[in-house]
Amino acid sequence: MSASLNPTALARLLGPWNTGASPAYRELADVVRLLILDGRIPLDVALPSERALAETLGMSRTTVTAAYSGLREQGFLSGGQGSRGRTGIPHRTIPVSAPGIALPDGILDLAYASLPATGEVVHRAFADALSDLPALLPGFGYDAVGIPALREAIADRYTEAGVATTAEQILVTSGAQHALNIVLRTLAGRQQKVLVDHPTYPNALDAIRASGSRILPVPLPPVGTGPAGTGPEGKGAAAGNAGWDIDAMVATLQQQRPAMAYLVPDFHNPTGRLMSDLQRRRLVRAAAASGTVLVVDETLRALNLDGGSTSPLAAFSPAVVSIGSLSKSHWAGLRTGWIRADGEMLSRFIATRTTMDLGGPVVEQLAAARLVQSFEEPLGARLSMLRGNRAALLELLAEHLPDWQPERPSGGLTVWCRLPTPSSTALTVIAPDFGIRLAAGPRFGAGGAFEQYLRVPFTLPPAQLETAVRALSAAQARLDASPQLRRTLKEPQIAAIA
Repeated sequence: MSASLNPTALARLLGPWNTGASPAYRELADVVRLLILDGRIPLDVALPSERALAETLGMSRTTVTAAYSGLREQGFLSGGQGSRGRTGIPHRTIPVSAPGIALPDGILDLAYASLPATGEVVHRAFADALSDLPALLPGFGYDAVGIPALREAIADRYTEAGVATTAEQILVTSGAQHALNIVLRTLAGRQQKVLVDHPTYPNALDAIRASGSRILPVPLPPVGTGPAGTGPEGKGAAAGNAGWDIDAMVATLQQQRPAMAYLVPDFHNPTGRLMSDLQRRRLVRAAAASGTVLVVDETLRALNLDGGSTSPLAAFSPAVVSIGSLSKSHWAGLRTGWIRADGEMLSRFIATRTTMDLGGPVVEQLAAARLVQSFEEPLGARLSMLRGNRAALLELLAEHLPDWQPERPSGGLTVWCRLPTPSSTALTVIAPDFGIRLAAGPRFGAGGAFEQYLRVPFTLPPAQLETAVRALSAAQARLDASPQLRRTLKEPQIAAIA
């Protein structure tokens, strides 16, 4: 028999939902939606009929009908009006931070951090790639390691940064996520432990879980442990130099001995922090002593907004595995990334890669080679634009959301904000009603952590950032007026299923 929820059980789960802060039908729909997302109303469960729930709640059937109708339009309830709709999750919300999912007109997307292409530069690179293509056409077109021109260009970049590298140490991949999947399949899985800084990049967490590995989170020091920012763009924000808790990482490496560690030391996603050379040196030594392979994600390293100077982590040990990409510096549409590793380790990655695919598209690699060879060309204008966006976002947050505590990033694309209450999921759920889409804080952690945090990108121009922050402020105001929506969603309530 299919599961169903009786009206008394649903009323108990709803609690004191009708606060009067919004129309009753909207408040009812919001709370039911949160209960579904939180798992306290299971999926594929029939909700009470409109008439039965209206009688139990002591309100008009019209209110319940309107609430159910809204839930159906959003994909949280199946079936037509008058039937007992079954609970579900709309496809577009899983995962909420995934790019490329179509949004309704007028919705500003703050769920992921990415920039448009460096237009003329990328266009010219593809035009040049077409002129380079005839020389490769006599070949088969399969190349599991990447075309020589691109591997050489990437190797030269590392050498210029102080890490002597040859093309034989580079494996070209279809983006950084593809690179991480290759590394995980080679080094981890089968319930092996993978250390991560916490919070971290949500798609990396997804990849680690999918590999069968166990996530071993080591928390970063919280916002506000560093000195306050200065100047107009530091107003109201903690400086992004609190760093990493290296003592805790060293202790975890010594005690747990994970198979690998995945870290984002260069303008960390989501906090924007930059790991110091001293911290890097200690970390490398500890990883070597514990037998842990240190894997570093450098996709944001080029987005250095404050001029901080550090060495690539591979400069401290040849055993470090580096992952890079053009997705943040130039354009995600290039789908070009790489792995840098030494000798035998790279051979293992190549062997794994051939079980997944036989190589990347050639034209894109030719274009990427041109872009890497002239890597700095578009960065001046891009970094200047991002500094302006960052300043605008921090000023807007200080003006419209003074109770929030944003951490001023030293680079990257995002601001990590501590909220006044653990309401990130609730804010994310109601955000589309105000014209924005968000990624809730728990997406960036393991075990439901970071309910009191929200990542806000500064990839939009200042005018759109103002619209987005005003929308955030309005959504926050609704939460402040609605205790039922503001709750942490972790109360131990059990739904009665018949």
